[in-house]
Amino acid sequence: MKFETVTIKDIAKALGLSTSTVSRALRGSYEISPETKKLVLEYAEKINYRPNPIALSLKEKRSLSVGVIVCEIANNFFSQAINGIESIAYNRGYHVIISQSHDSMEREMVTVQHLASRSVDGLLVSLASETTDLSHFKQLHDKGLPIVFFDRITDEITTHKVTANNYKGAFDATQHLIKQGFTRIAHITNSPYLSITRERLQGYKEALQQNNIPYDETLVQYCNHGGMIFSEVEAAALKLLRSKQKPDAILTASDRVTTSCMSVFRAAGLKIPEDIAVIGFTNTNLADLFYPSLSAIRQPAFEMGQVATELLIQMIESKRPVTEFETRVLETELFVRDSTKREKGEVE
Repeated sequence: MKFETVTIKDIAKALGLSTSTVSRALRGSYEISPETKKLVLEYAEKINYRPNPIALSLKEKRSLSVGVIVCEIANNFFSQAINGIESIAYNRGYHVIISQSHDSMEREMVTVQHLASRSVDGLLVSLASETTDLSHFKQLHDKGLPIVFFDRITDEITTHKVTANNYKGAFDATQHLIKQGFTRIAHITNSPYLSITRERLQGYKEALQQNNIPYDETLVQYCNHGGMIFSEVEAAALKLLRSKQKPDAILTASDRVTTSCMSVFRAAGLKIPEDIAVIGFTNTNLADLFYPSLSAIRQPAFEMGQVATELLIQMIESKRPVTEFETRVLETELFVRDSTKREKGEVE
């Protein structure tokens, strides 16, 4: 059975009024008598009438909805960022439509066009790891659709951007490992196309350089799907373990890469941190429950979602074209736990 909504025409027919009279009564127009208003409103409540949002959006030229595109909702970081997005959007009267790219550029392109066709008022975007061509965003941006990039951002489009201090996060993590006495530090990271990958790699390199440890490109492995495919992470981890000079510590770039690496190391009979120390970018709330507990760089995901949404709504509601934009960089936080301590009780 097809679901059919109640319309103004239905109310008008039932009450013997014109559709224009019913419409004005529902809006509280002064042209309609109090008796007629009361009659219309009571009947509308009785039959659970709700205004058609599509019709309203055509009239107001706004849908009061924003589209959100992330790689994967199940990712701890993005689930927390979405909570931040919704906390602001809901309080400002906006609905949130969430879509997943699964790190596919093709899916991202299809999703963007679908959201645009649904007349969303703006987009909050974290780029897919496969995305190298931004023309699908540029076309909409040039037509005036407000777009804010967060986490995985780009320099190719001039708009608001919100990200974490990935450089400092990776620098702090690598510096911590070096202070613990580790010198063969590997780095398993995301797609080289992503801004977060480049920033974290730069921070990792800088920490090595400041401590006079030569950068060895064989200790850096890329996972183009960001840990979503276990076999990809497994291959990268095993390649490091089978090298002539195995790493004694590893910095990982995401929740899934971190947990997958720990599984691979255990399967290979390695003890953490005795044989190899592990520290990763992760927003999981279970880091303390891992065995051993996981040292981590935590990003302000919830705050990032909030800030990005505030900036987007400012663009949407601006009465003039927005010509000045900013890039907000939020600070990361380092949590030191047992996975990077060679001896129990050892401190940084």
